[in-house]
Amino acid sequence: MPKLGPMELIIILVIVVLVFGAGKLASVGGSLGKGIKDFRAAMKEGSESDEDEKQPNAATAESRSEPVKDRGGKEESVEEA
Repeated sequence: MPKLGPMELIIILVIVVLVFGAGKLASVGGSLGKGIKDFRAAMKEGSESDEDEKQPNAATAESRSEPVKDRGGKEESVEEA
């Protein structure tokens, strides 16, 4: 990817000023900043909820660790074929 030098940045700035106008440039920048801030907050919320889903439920973990018992109350070992 080509690097942007100072001349390219000036050309881009001139085009942006021509498209949006000098008066609206501040509001466009503010809106862009707010959008980035909201996006980061949403990404942080998403990663926190993903961590909550990865942690197993305590009741589920306990039920999986109990040995299998037959009807008489004796423990059986479960062998897979």
